[in-house]
Amino acid sequence: MPLLGEKGNSGKPATLALKRLLSDWDQGSRSTRERILRDFIKLNEQRTAPELENELANCASLFLARLTAWLRLTYMLGTCLQLQLKAVSIFIGSCSGYKFLNEFIEVGGIMTALEILGLRQTREEDKMEALKLLLKVANGGRKYKELICESFGVKAVAECLARVQSDNTRDKARVLLHELANGNPKYQPQVYKALIALLPANSPSAKQMAAKTLRVVQPMVGKASPNIVDPALMMLRSYHLGVQYEACELLQHLVEYEDVSQSILVGVVSLLRPSIDDIGSQPQPAILADDSVGSIPAPLPVFIQQAGAARVLGVLARSSIALAERIIKLRAVHNLLFALGNRAHPDSQRQAALTLSYLTGNYPFISDKIHAAIGDDFFRQFMMEGDRIYATMTDIQADILVSNQVNVPAAIGW
Repeated sequence: MPLLGEKGNSGKPATLALKRLLSDWDQGSRSTRERILRDFIKLNEQRTAPELENELANCASLFLARLTAWLRLTYMLGTCLQLQLKAVSIFIGSCSGYKFLNEFIEVGGIMTALEILGLRQTREEDKMEALKLLLKVANGGRKYKELICESFGVKAVAECLARVQSDNTRDKARVLLHELANGNPKYQPQVYKALIALLPANSPSAKQMAAKTLRVVQPMVGKASPNIVDPALMMLRSYHLGVQYEACELLQHLVEYEDVSQSILVGVVSLLRPSIDDIGSQPQPAILADDSVGSIPAPLPVFIQQAGAARVLGVLARSSIALAERIIKLRAVHNLLFALGNRAHPDSQRQAALTLSYLTGNYPFISDKIHAAIGDDFFRQFMMEGDRIYATMTDIQADILVSNQVNVPAAIGW
């Protein structure tokens, strides 16, 4: 048997080689078992189920049983855990390996893999292998996806995605959640709710991956949940550009669903005017309290959110005439002018100016109302400088914008 250095792989020599292998495993120390696992993985990584049976003298299940038994006994200690998971994955991921997959499930293999994800002492490399193993189980079909979900797998994988530090491990958890939703209608709502619950996660990478996956899962679910609106809007407060991008993409996707479309538009427009309470309740970054550091005003999260809202409105207005008109009806012009006057955060001014430039260029009645509200000179300056106006804006001009009373819908009878 090649695994033990035998040239033959059938008949009596193979049987004797298998007996020697099993004996070495049963009587061997940790180092002996580790050597056997490394040799097995090296020789059998790409083999099909029939080839594994041939390699192990038609007694592959005996070796798999020993692997799964040792895994269940030692997974909390982390003993050769990565190697054990890789070896088991060779069996259950092999072509035509449903027999091995069912044997793994019968001994509680799914629960063991899920428990590995929840152990704080488990290394991230081991969690990655456990996710790969579960992904191979899920690839077996809908029946196996349901078994994972019935074992509280969605919760375990979602929590793993939120807690791990490695982006590679997070991405594997994201792929597994997507796979559990795909072609699994019974548990699609559960995966959908878990992804929504991840949007407020502390990890920016987890937020980003959850939002990215939601854009794929949402069409599978169909009806959008109202619970997705607030977490999606709160993502606009993130200092991370990747999170900002995914939030914009998610909101642009969700606005197509009637269940949440109006709530999203109302929410985005309202973010342009943060309340006094919101501004006053924001924690000051610790660095600003250090007397040895110069006083540099840091942008408040609500101002980051304000700039993100102005950007989202611009994207939505450009994407559809119908959406642009709905945005105008919500008095977005009034709030955009307010954001344009926020001298505490130039990016809010720039994003508001870009969106206003588009609206004034495509809707003459908006241009007329802004012209009347801010006067000839200021309006001429705005039209000439566009998104660069924040660099030359005076305090008086900013006050004019912040105190504007522009009401486009009332003026045109909308």
